[in-house]
Formats: sequence, structure tokens, C-alpha cells
Amino acid sequence: MQKIIIVGNGMVGYKFCEKLAAHPSRDQFEILVFGEEARPAYDRVHLSDYFSLKSDQPLLLAPRAWYEENNIQLRTSEMISEINSTSKLVLTHKGEAFHYDYLVLATGSSPFIPPMEGVSKPGVFIYRTIEDLEAIENYALKMKAEGKFKAAVLGGGLLGLEAANATKELGMETHVIEFAPRLMPRQLDQSASDLLKSKIEELGIKVHLGKNSKLITGKTSMTGIEFFNGECHTYDMLVISAGIRPRDELAVKAGLVTGSRGGVEVNNKMQTSDPAIYAIGEVALYNNGIYGLVAPGYEMATVALDQITGGNKLMSPSIDMSTKLKLVGTEVATFGDPFIEGEEVTAIRYENKQKGIYKRINITKDGSRLLGGILVGDASDYNSLFQLYLNAIKLPENVEDLILGARGGESGSFGSALDLPDSAQICSCESVSKGTICDALKSGACTNLKEVIKTTKASSCCGGCKPMVVDLVNETLKSMGQEVKETVCEHFHYSRQELYDLIKMNKIAGFDEVLDKHGNGHGCEICKPVMASIFASIFMETANRQVPIQDSNDRFLANIQRNGTYSVVPRVPGGEITPEKLVVLGKVAKKYDLYTKITGGQRIDLFGAQLHELPLIWNELIEAGFESGHAYGKSLRTVKSCVGSTWCRYGMHDSVSFAIRIEERYKGLRSPHKLKGGVSGCIRECAEARGKDFGIIAVEGGWNLYVCGNGGATPKHAVLLASQLDDETCIKYLDRFLMYYIRTAAPLMRTAPWLEKLDGGIAYLKQVVVDDSLGMGEELEREMEDLVSKYTCEWKEAIDNPEMMKRFKHFVNSDESDDQLVFVPMRDQKMPKPW
Repeated sequence: MQKIIIVGNGMVGYKFCEKLAAHPSRDQFEILVFGEEARPAYDRVHLSDYFSLKSDQPLLLAPRAWYEENNIQLRTSEMISEINSTSKLVLTHKGEAFHYDYLVLATGSSPFIPPMEGVSKPGVFIYRTIEDLEAIENYALKMKAEGKFKAAVLGGGLLGLEAANATKELGMETHVIEFAPRLMPRQLDQSASDLLKSKIEELGIKVHLGKNSKLITGKTSMTGIEFFNGECHTYDMLVISAGIRPRDELAVKAGLVTGSRGGVEVNNKMQTSDPAIYAIGEVALYNNGIYGLVAPGYEMATVALDQITGGNKLMSPSIDMSTKLKLVGTEVATFGDPFIEGEEVTAIRYENKQKGIYKRINITKDGSRLLGGILVGDASDYNSLFQLYLNAIKLPENVEDLILGARGGESGSFGSALDLPDSAQICSCESVSKGTICDALKSGACTNLKEVIKTTKASSCCGGCKPMVVDLVNETLKSMGQEVKETVCEHFHYSRQELYDLIKMNKIAGFDEVLDKHGNGHGCEICKPVMASIFASIFMETANRQVPIQDSNDRFLANIQRNGTYSVVPRVPGGEITPEKLVVLGKVAKKYDLYTKITGGQRIDLFGAQLHELPLIWNELIEAGFESGHAYGKSLRTVKSCVGSTWCRYGMHDSVSFAIRIEERYKGLRSPHKLKGGVSGCIRECAEARGKDFGIIAVEGGWNLYVCGNGGATPKHAVLLASQLDDETCIKYLDRFLMYYIRTAAPLMRTAPWLEKLDGGIAYLKQVVVDDSLGMGEELEREMEDLVSKYTCEWKEAIDNPEMMKRFKHFVNSDESDDQLVFVPMRDQKMPKPW
């Protein structure tokens, strides 16, 4: 029996073990793994989640028992100090020697420490392991107890921003210091970096670019940083996360060939200069490059294992560094060559600073091939764009649709995941192709998504490919003639549409009853709000009923903000408001010291209300004629309007009056997701009606009705449903459209993706709504009429009911308010302190 020793028990070292444990020739090898850390391998990709998890168990890739079950000897808290390649021995720091036939170096990397004085002072930390995070947390708690809150993070790359998020979550005032002139300089261009910087700063994290650190000040512990330009900033602690360096000291000592800038040189078999020694992960220098992503490390582990077990798999000639991440709450993705330029390349850019979105795609001059791109703020198109790039799929005629969103109801990319070639790589982390996923289902080895993930490992690592894996599984099952059922969650084996029908037909009045009759278990945070939405959509129940199953915003009839306060948004139908009501809003905001902002939906948002103040504020607003604007609910939000024919010389119809009528009709209407509308008085579109879930535009002869447009992260233009309608017909079609959407959409599905999933698309929707092809037009109208007739202002209902009022207290057994909230003046209004 041959012996394999793996030095390093990180993610890549564990992946080698996992693949070897499942290999047919597993019994031919004795396996010994050395890990310097006390824990078995854990997920470093999601390291910053450790603070919220408060445990390392969810991060563990496998417990110790897994190693024992697979006859793998795991020795943690042990370091290999020497390799004797002549005798094929490794020596531990305890002086023990172990023989190997094959040695796999998976020692990974260590943090790069910039050359500056004082890095060994108390208060300076690196960001790499769980032990590092625990030390950072303990020191932050100590600093806060002393009234010190300023933390600096050295490094504005991927790791640095993760570290910044970690210190922010610990309640520290966080500053990011980056040597380069932009954040994430290896992944983002200047425009993308500028947008990411602004989004991070909106969260209260300050960013300092182009800063060259000279030394850390302080005698007994750090007190600040001095820069080479003479500036000196005070900080209470410092976290260094400025890059990595391969841990190749063992290889250097053993005489293996290494690179001039570090890393153990390997060939395409992952062999070092000694054929019996392999190197994988961040310690391996392949094609003169060190690769700090999980996907290439996993591929290296696969190749090394295949070579050791007699195979002939080789490493890809080039390493794709495409990646999708969520940094400090912001989606960031890059693929292909994000910076490529030249006469044969065209870069198409889309930037929306208001929504915090930047997209760039690089295409060939003739528009046929996608070469790379950058996504910031919205990476929902990453999977489809990556597949277009990776498989050299011919681009659509209107290439800009790939980042602007589909127009005219047609898709901007390939139609179905099944259109991809079998060789298309769906999961980069685990190198799982489309063919592997499809074959797992077609062969009968798997029958559902859960089994596919377990068998193929697709989407089991970073999870970025999961949407495409889900689509591929569903499409494959449909092609096999099987019914694909999208259940709400594990507690209900029904779709939302099925549960809607069951509750309506059986007149089920509460969550416990529907759980007893049609579910199992106790329910969860997924199904409870869904049921609350269904009850509201059928019976026009307010959020004050079914309180235990509402989400936090509906429970308190206000949007909870990042500092624990709430916002109050009264309804302003059509954006029309009297001077008297404006004065009331000003007086209320001044009385309760609230931050005021005019929203994009023509309303005024009042921020900073404490929980116990909400009923007091509502009462004053209700007395002035206001009511709840339902900004907290999955319901109708606003119907935006221009000034229309009343004032505008281009206006063709009275858009304001019609917008008010529409908003008054559907106010309080609950749906699978939020709804927004717009009414424009002419085709100049000042109300931006085609960016809404329903939009009405004045034309000669009446109104044109557009549906299923969305703003938000993935903008979609609404498409024409019917034209030249009178007022009553327009409302009739709207009734039918909205009720059909409410009945059939999946949970949290907005109208644009609902239309994309609807068999037959807009043509079918026209048949249902306009032509009444299902014969249910009058039924849909009656249902809508029943709902709108039952409208109640939820704010008024709450303040009129003493039992409901009990919710609006900070403490169950006390009337005291929360004295932990801290605000600072900014732009002449109070803002939450940035920690």
C-alpha cells in the first residue's frame, strides 16, 4: 500500500482528500494529513460570516468523524518543519518522521505584511484564520469598553474589504486604506471602483486611496498610522489584509524549484521539480502565476489526484479568474478579460449611480463574441454572461440588451440552459459541466436538485452558479416529461399557486390550520411570510392580523433601518399633495427629529423613528389626512405621475387624476412582491411608466397599458398589453392582470421575471387579460373588487387597538426607550452614527 502525505488542511487540501476518498482506487493508499490549525478544514470563502454564526461548525467542510470514517489520519496542530526528498521523509516540529510515496504540498499562503515599522505592536492583526478573527473580536470589545471605536484595514482588495466588513460588524468605525488609486485594482476599472467606493461609504465605511503607509505610531500599543506624504491618522486598531504570499518555505528548504517572487513551480500535472512531490492551491506557481481563488485550487487537486492514481488529466493551459462575490453587501463579479482594450474590441458600459449599478461588457468589434466584463451592484446576469463568454456563443443582435435588460419581451441571451453545449462548465469551483448535471438526471442516478448537488457537488462551494443549476435541473426534468414542482419550502410540498387555491377553496383562516391540513413540521422564516401574503391577497387581511408569521417590516408597519430605527412613509397618491399636508410633514419631522428625503416614487420618507414613536407619529399624520403608504409591505407602493394635461403643454390626458384613481383603487393590495405603477401624460414619459410593474401612457385615443417592467437591480422595460383604452377598460385590464399575477406568481417574484417564466410570454398574457381566453375575466374582476372594498389603513387599525399597540415597545416589561442609538449631524439633518 502506497502512502500519500498531504501537508496543509485548508480548502484545497481537504478537496484532495474528499476526491481521493471517493476514488475507486482509494484502498490502495494510506493517507496522512497535517494541519497547523487546531480545527479541521473550514470554509475561508465565507470567513467573515463567523461573527454572525458565533460558531465554527457551519464553516467546517467536514467534521473529524468524516476523516475517521474514510480512514484518513488527520493530525491537527502539527507543522511539517522539513522535507527529505532523498529519503522521502517529512519531519514534524515535534521531531517525528513519516515516510511518503507521494507528497502533496497544500500549504496555501500567508498574509503579505507591508514593510513598515511597528507591525508587531499590540492592536495590529492579520486577517486570515478563525483564530485571527477571535483575536480581532476580543480586542475590538476591549477598545469599545474604553470608548475607542476607530479601526483601520490595510488593503482595498477582496480580502481587505472582507476584513472591513468584519470590523464594521463588530461595531467599529472602519477605515479602508489602499495603496492603489482604486479599490480592487486587479478586478475593477476606475468607474466600477468609484461606484463600489460610494456604496461602501454609504454604509459608513471610510475609504482612503493612494495611501502609502510608513509606520505604526504608539509606544505600548498602536495609536495610528503615519504615511509617507507626512499625514498621520489616529486609529485604535489595525487589521492587515493587503494580499498573500505563497508559503513555499518548506519547498525552498528542500531544494525544490521556486519562482523568483515565490511559489513552488509545477507542470501541468501539478508535479514539482521532484516527480514524487506535488503542489496545489495558492502555494503552486503554474504558468508563472499564483491563483488565489477556490476554483483553480480545486482543479489542481483534481489533476494531482488523477496523476497519482494513474490517470492522465492535465491542468488547463490557462486559468480563468472569473468570480462572483458579495462584498460588504454589494454584488461584484468579473469574467474573462475585464480590462481588454484595442482596435478590435468594443466596451459597452451601463452606469446607474442612483441605483448603484455598473456593468461593462467587452465584445469583439463585429459584435459576435463576448470577451469579458465587470458587474457591480447587480450580478444577477453573471451566470448567463459567463456562459456566453466561456462557450463563445454568438451574441444577440442588440448586444446592449445583455446589460440593459431585455426589451420588447425578448431575451437578451440564450433562451434555455439546455441550449448550452454539454461541455459548458456550470460550476467553476467543482468543474461540473452541463453534461454531468444532465446525465445525472437522465441516467436515473438523481431525481431532483438536492440529489444532483449531493452527487455532482455543483453549487456546493460558493453557490454563485446555483440559479443556473436550478434552471438546468428543471429544464432537464421537463424535457424528460416529468413535472417540475417548485415548492415553497420543506414544510409545504406545494407551490405558492397551489397553496393559494387550497386556502381559498377551503376558506382556511390561519397558518396553524393550513400547516395541519397541508403541511408538516412547525414552519420556517420562508413559508410564514408567504402564507401571510396569501391570506392578505385572498381576504385583504392587514399586516396587523397574523402578526407571528409576518416578517419584521410588516410586523411593525415600517421599514427597519440599519441602525435599528424605522422609517415612516405616508401615502401621497399620484405625488399630489396640498401645502397644508406638506406643513404637517415638516412639523412632524421637526418634532421627532427625523431625517427627511423625497423618494423616487414622489413621496416623503421620514427616517429615524424609534419603535415607541411610531404610533405617535402615525396618529399625527392620520389626523392630517394621511394614511399608510405600505412602503414596508409586498404590496402596491406608488403610482407615479407627471403633471399631465393640467399644466404641461405636451400633456394629452390628465395623468395626475388617473394616477390618483389607480393608486386609491389598489392601495393596500398585497401581492407576491412589491408593485409600482406610473401614469405619463404623453409619450415623453416623464413618469417613467415603462420602468414599472404597470405603466399607463397617454396617446391619441386613450391610454396605452404596459405591464411587467421593473426597476431595481435588473431593469426591464414594460411591454405593451393593450392600446388606446378608455379609463374603465384600462382599469378592467389592470384588475385582471394584477389578480392573475397574484394568483400564479412564485414567492418574492416580481412581474418581470414572472412574465419571463410564463409559458407563451406576453402573447399568452394578452389572451388571458384582453381576449379572456380562460373565461375567467369577470371572476378576476370580482375578486379585485372584493379586495379593494375591504381596504383598511393599517396604521389606524393599530393605534385604535390597545392589544396591537403592545407591539410598539422596546422592552416587554418597561416603557423605556432605546438609549443606545447615536446620531450625528450631516447636511443639516441627523444621521445614524456610522457604527
